[in-house]
Order: sequence, then C-alpha cells, then structure tokens
Amino acid sequence: MDRTSEIIFDKLVYSCAFEIYRGHEEFIPDHFLGFQLSGETHAFHEQGKTVIKENTVVLVRKNQLIRTIKYPSKNDRYQFISITLDQEILRQYAAENNLIREKPFSDHQPLFFEPDDFFSGYFASLIPYINKSKEILPRLAALKVREAIELLLQCDPDFKNLLFDFSGLHKINLKEFMNKNFMFNVPVEVFAQLTGCSLSGFKRDFKKVFGTSPQQWLKDRRLKEAYHLIKNKNKKPSEIYLDLGFENLSHFYSSFKQKFGRTTGEI
Repeated sequence: MDRTSEIIFDKLVYSCAFEIYRGHEEFIPDHFLGFQLSGETHAFHEQGKTVIKENTVVLVRKNQLIRTIKYPSKNDRYQFISITLDQEILRQYAAENNLIREKPFSDHQPLFFEPDDFFSGYFASLIPYINKSKEILPRLAALKVREAIELLLQCDPDFKNLLFDFSGLHKINLKEFMNKNFMFNVPVEVFAQLTGCSLSGFKRDFKKVFGTSPQQWLKDRRLKEAYHLIKNKNKKPSEIYLDLGFENLSHFYSSFKQKFGRTTGEI
C-alpha cells in the first residue's frame, strides 16, 4: 500500500494515503487542531464514531484513545494535516493574556466545523512546510501554534475552558471507563494514565473492582463482545477481530475456542 505519514516538525503532522488505511490505536496526550484536506477520517473513540469530512476543521481533545480509518476521496488521495497545541505554549499564552478556565467545557459542544477565511488561510500557510519548500525554525513553529490558539478563541471564546484546563487527570469511574474503552489495544500503562492512577494503583484498584487482572479481564471482555456480535449481529470474525483489540485472526480463533469450547462457526 502506497501511504505516507510524515512529521514536518514536532508540532505539525501531515498524513497522506492513496488507499483505505486502517490506523493503529493512538493515545492523544495533547489537544490538536486538524484540517481534512481531502478524503475522510472515520475516528472511533469512547463516545462512538465521528466522521471528519473533506474541508472540515476539527479540534481533538487531549487524553483520549482514538482509532482511525482513512478513506481517500474518489478523485484524490487522503490528506490530513494537524498541529499540536502543547501544554507549554498553552500555559505561556494563558499567563501572557490573563486567561483562565472559568467552568468545565461541555462534552456536547461541537469540535469540528467548516473553515472560514481565517482558518482556510491558516492551513494554506502550512502547505509550504508540507512541500518542504521552506524550512521552519522552532520560533516560527511556536508562532504557528499561537496563531491556531488565536483562531480558536476567535471562533468560540468558550474554547478557553478546554484549552486552558491544566487540572490534570483525576481518578474516574474505573468500571465505566473500561467498558467504554476495552476494545483499544494499548498497553495497560496507558489505561492507568488515562484513569489518573499509577500502574501499581491501577492494578490494585482493578483487582478490587473486577476481581481479576487487567490483562485477563480485557481478553474475556473482548471475547464476550465477539460472541455477542457473531451470534446476535451475524458478524464475521474477520470483520470484528481488529475492532475488538486482537492483533491477528488466528489468535482470536484460538482464544475464542478456549473460552467458549466452540469455534465461531459452531455458534
């Protein structure tokens, strides 16, 4: 498959694909602002699925797990460009402009929208760095991040309650969180980080809540979901094993037979 994903500098990422490409699970540690130049991104997260259509700007929130499928357009390749809004620059910007978070940012507020002339001009200004026709220096990179912050606040002043929330992660409802995120194939350390725990604390709390280890619970939970999808939704194993966090189909088949005493075809 002819595809590329290139970091132009540490805060700017350009992704390009000529065929449908399924991305790996990603932990998003910082907010980022992205623009769908061509094609579509289908993003799967704990709240469901979001489709980012061509010519759409999206603000992606930090501290979450995402899996993507990249679809080229009919007449062009897939292209997506994003710039990271890292914590250091956000803190500096907030201090310099006396901006503070006043209230929690609503989970229901839209984070993707059609670009106006300002956003269109901003992302057009990043194209020379994609084409490598111009080298960007660290100072200029920081200025481009600040420009993105300015545009977001101009678009919706309430974004300050999202961008300038430096409270850090706090302990959350472990059972609810795991049942929303069990399908993501990431290390246990990532789950611990997202729940605001140390690894040892996460394993200890997990044992209290679920009565078993994270690894064993994840395997059992994924297999139970697979059983449900195959038996009640007529899904084929080849259609679901990656979505449920299994790395290869043969491992899925053997794990399924071991747990249920039957093959998927016998259900």
